[in-house]
Amino acid sequence: MRTSSSPASGFGPELRRRRLAAGLTLTRLAELLNYSKGHLSKIERGQKAPPPDLARRCDAQLGAGGELERLAPPEGSTGRGTRAGEAAADGESVLLRVDRDGVRWPGGLGRRQLLAAGATTVLGAGVAGTGVAGAAGAGRAETRETPRADASPTEIFRAQFDQMRLLGQSTDPALLLPMLTVQTHTLRELALQADAVARVRLLGLAARYAEFAGWMAQEAGDDPSALWWTARAVELAEGGDDRDLGSYTRVRRALVTFYAGDAAATVGLVAPVARDGRLPARIRGLAAQREAQGHALAGDHTASLRSLDRARELLDRSVADGGGDGPVLGTSNLADPAAVVTGWCLYDLGRPARAAEVLDRECAGIPAHAVRTRARYGLRRALAHAAAGEVEHACALAAQLLPLVPGLRSATIATDVARLDRELSRFRANRAVRELQPALAAALHPRS
Repeated sequence: MRTSSSPASGFGPELRRRRLAAGLTLTRLAELLNYSKGHLSKIERGQKAPPPDLARRCDAQLGAGGELERLAPPEGSTGRGTRAGEAAADGESVLLRVDRDGVRWPGGLGRRQLLAAGATTVLGAGVAGTGVAGAAGAGRAETRETPRADASPTEIFRAQFDQMRLLGQSTDPALLLPMLTVQTHTLRELALQADAVARVRLLGLAARYAEFAGWMAQEAGDDPSALWWTARAVELAEGGDDRDLGSYTRVRRALVTFYAGDAAATVGLVAPVARDGRLPARIRGLAAQREAQGHALAGDHTASLRSLDRARELLDRSVADGGGDGPVLGTSNLADPAAVVTGWCLYDLGRPARAAEVLDRECAGIPAHAVRTRARYGLRRALAHAAAGEVEHACALAAQLLPLVPGLRSATIATDVARLDRELSRFRANRAVRELQPALAAALHPRS
């Protein structure tokens, strides 16, 4: 984990020492890093602080094993706009709030009215058909068939869950959270009235809704709510005799620490899960992926690639075993999640050219309906090309994706948009960069 420091606290002198030891002139190192000689000179003299991405690339180029990166100042937090749980302009919260006493709805809608509204909108939509899937076209395969007229609540809510995930690919996450809140609460209430067998199924599904609500809250920029929902998912899962989901929620919590730039906390959360042989292979594989991302954030190339190898083995085993009959944990829109995460990690490890090669190959397989997934990894792909010096190609890739960003309202995607803007700011004279500026500005500062 990086430590805070001033620009002149040691990075510059150590960069110069390692550059000379490697027999590189300042001009040659600037060429290898796709940075100007003048900019690197100011960094070596302590007149400028190195951007975090540059620190990673210097570390990788000079084989510093994370030592250079640890001397760099920490990456500043990016603005996330209005948080999902903050008050709206009229003073009312835009979200429902759920606790053990029930649901609180803005404007004072009572418990009975809330449950009636939830049953009408959620169950009715489930019986009416899979309109979302039909509208998505290519997303049809991602959703279950329309439930029968005599379907059980579990079957109806299960079909609705697939539709909520499909909606989450292209919808402002803050708009989905009220629906997810109603559905989670309604499932819990139905479980309390059900027999023992149905109760287990309903609580297990409620836990998945709560876990997904946590992801949507994080996407909306509300990390405290994301963690709150994750804790509720554990409670519901345990009520449904599902101990495995509790372990998976450590993977979800680690995503929060990862985007906060805390490599040590990220690894600490998921390493025990990845090594627990009692857990399903998919949960262990997803934990190993997150562990790899944490190691990459810390600049540990060897540990990151080792974790990626373990993730690939476990995820392949999960596919061979046929998985479970419940909703898929983690993304269902990546043909080879471990390969895509490998590209992500290579960028964080300061190897943008290799990252671009991997992401070029893997992004081609992301389905068209998976808008959020395409934007997330596609912009990381553009960022890798920009860092590798392929500015025009990076701009061409970004131009296709940036118009999607304002509608997605993703706090995590916004992180890479800001990085891309910083990377391209060194090439403002480039025509492709100038032409991209309106789309970058719109993505960085979406209108309310």
